[in-house]
Amino acid sequence: MTTLVSAAQTQEGKGVGSSALRPDGALKVTGEFAYSSDLWIAGMVWATTVRSPHAAARIRSIDVSKALAVDGVHAVLTHEDVPGAKTYGMKVADQPVLAIDQVRYQGEPVALVAADDPETARRAAELVEVDYDLMEPVTDAERALDPDTRWIHDGANLVRHVKIRHGDMEKARAQAEVVVVGDYEVGMQDQAFLGPESGLAVPAPDGGVELYVSSQWLHKDLEQLAPCLALPPEQVRLTMAGVGGAFGGREDLSVHVHACMLALHLGKPVKMMYNRYESFFGHVHRHPAKMHYEHGATRDGKLVYVKARLVLDGGAYTSTSPVVIANASYFVAGAYAVEHAEIDGLAVYSNNPPCGAMRGFGAVQSAYGCESNMDKLARALGMDPLELRLKNAMTTGTVLPTGQPVDGPVPVRELLDALKARPLPESELNRDLRTLPGGVGNTTHGEGIRRGVGYAVGVKATGYSGGVDDISTARVTLSVAAGEPVVSIHTAAAECGQGITTVQSQIATTELGVTRVVVLPADTRIGDAGSASASRMTWMSSGAVQGACREITRELLSRAAAATGRNASTLALRDNAILDIVSNEPVASIADTVGGDTLERVYEYHHRPTQGIDPERGQGNAHVAFSFCAHRAVVDVDIELGLVRVVELAVAQDVGKAMNPMAVEGQIEGGSVQGLGLALMEEIVVDSLGKVRNPSFTDYLIPTILDVPPMPITLFEFAHPDSPYGLNGVGEPPTLSSTPAILNALRDATGLDLPRIPVRPDDIALDPVKAS
Repeated sequence: MTTLVSAAQTQEGKGVGSSALRPDGALKVTGEFAYSSDLWIAGMVWATTVRSPHAAARIRSIDVSKALAVDGVHAVLTHEDVPGAKTYGMKVADQPVLAIDQVRYQGEPVALVAADDPETARRAAELVEVDYDLMEPVTDAERALDPDTRWIHDGANLVRHVKIRHGDMEKARAQAEVVVVGDYEVGMQDQAFLGPESGLAVPAPDGGVELYVSSQWLHKDLEQLAPCLALPPEQVRLTMAGVGGAFGGREDLSVHVHACMLALHLGKPVKMMYNRYESFFGHVHRHPAKMHYEHGATRDGKLVYVKARLVLDGGAYTSTSPVVIANASYFVAGAYAVEHAEIDGLAVYSNNPPCGAMRGFGAVQSAYGCESNMDKLARALGMDPLELRLKNAMTTGTVLPTGQPVDGPVPVRELLDALKARPLPESELNRDLRTLPGGVGNTTHGEGIRRGVGYAVGVKATGYSGGVDDISTARVTLSVAAGEPVVSIHTAAAECGQGITTVQSQIATTELGVTRVVVLPADTRIGDAGSASASRMTWMSSGAVQGACREITRELLSRAAAATGRNASTLALRDNAILDIVSNEPVASIADTVGGDTLERVYEYHHRPTQGIDPERGQGNAHVAFSFCAHRAVVDVDIELGLVRVVELAVAQDVGKAMNPMAVEGQIEGGSVQGLGLALMEEIVVDSLGKVRNPSFTDYLIPTILDVPPMPITLFEFAHPDSPYGLNGVGEPPTLSSTPAILNALRDATGLDLPRIPVRPDDIALDPVKAS
């Protein structure tokens, strides 16, 4: 159930504001959609990766002779065969294409094998002999910061230290009448997308290569890929293949360089497709975190200061850790007004799997710490946790710990009030087993069950921050086919399931009044669209498509005005016709006005400039916009068995403008479920040797439909003044607040601190005698 709170009018038809159906929806439901793993071309060979079984070792030698002798094997490549740059990376080029002299995490690629079929490739890969000299792995992030600990990379194990100093902490400590401290920990979460990494590389006649791959950012892929292949960018052409989910895990390269290397080496098309086991090693994960929080407040609950130290484990390579720790540090204080702050955010290297982008991008970790400590503060004050949040909710003009005043809508109180006003679900007596903790496992009949309620709010920046020039480019073409006007749209925007293809079509219908719209495949033949991340893609690509459409609109109306003797300002486009605004009657058809011409415009959209924070005090106007979400969780807990059932997960979120309400609802539900997974079950378990113990969906648990509770959603549409149509980011905020809301509900039910997520049954199970 979704409630839409808005003064805006929802447009009829399939334009902006309507729940237009996705063109890929039916195909995905029926299994007919072509994902990157479905790619096939005549004459292709299959490739696989030889990966290190160790987290830390020097490589003495690699012997590929036995693998090459296998019938059907076409090539076995090592780092010596990399044609260009030996390393790549999202922010720092420190990750080897293939391990050179050492391996830094379990699963690091060491060699490549290409063969007639995947089974032959796998058998041959097992015959590659690598002589390893084992080293003691560095697997504890705090230990990695010790000066006496072995360096993972030359220089130090510190990736970045973000230091934020705001206000006067000496003064703040004197004012604070109640102080609470808490230590919180977040486990390593996997994106768990259902489509493993895959791609097809095809040699091109000009000596270059065509790569069809599932990705979140084709141009960033190209930027890293071309130097490794020793090719100019124009000879490396990337086309988006069907993406089976991403959530940040497809920002970094995976099969890209390996498939292209083999294709160029062999002069044959090469397909690479990870199985689920390999996928766990083939992409980055959410950073595990250890966080120390301190809140100071007056006795009436007014926040005075926040102090925090965050340590994020970035694993073996840099990836996006410098930006993730910055984002985590920016939002340590959460969605609350606080005048004084002292924040230290540290990202470190270790011999654990590399970590990078995942939905929420650092703000998930800090939101968990902040919201958990806010409930702890409420208990210390003897105050209702919801009222504490309402009392300190930030508003427009609130100054962040980074010194930036928050502009645009800041509806934190409205979101919390909406949750407060929503009736709580009724307790069920004589309940069906399926409604009890443990479900049909029949482990409880209702004895020892306690109910808890918890609240949390999340705030995050929309779009790129810190002085990055955010950009998206669109080419829009209007022509006539079979007597009808047809719009085609070409961008590099990654469709990862969030619905950007549909939104682009809706914009064209709204702006140009044309019902037939074709969205061309995303590729690098058009300018950069940026990444499908940071809740930015709809904002940025909508701006680009809208800009190109409006330039065509001006041309159309100018032509129509000249032909009819009217003023262009009195004309509008709708239903394939040009209308008189006053009479609402058509004065010409769009098809006749276009005639035999093709109207084409390319538009490059940028959001307003931001700036990086200064390194000494962390001050600066780093963000262009902010998005907000709040959750209320209701849970039932069997305190003797430690079993949990989330009864309801109510959501209130400001989306600026619901471009496609059904898609928005899907994003909010999906983000909330990922937050539920992090709260209760999802964790990549890495042992003291740096080895992953559960690289499968048998042992890495993700929520199923039986774990997902009712999620009543209240949407607010507070138009953002700087964005196309007033829209705001949607995809990430639900992941921020859903996790701590569930944990706060568990604490309410059990009285336990529960500092670490995900929570396990043995974290909850109480001694029955004490529990009574």
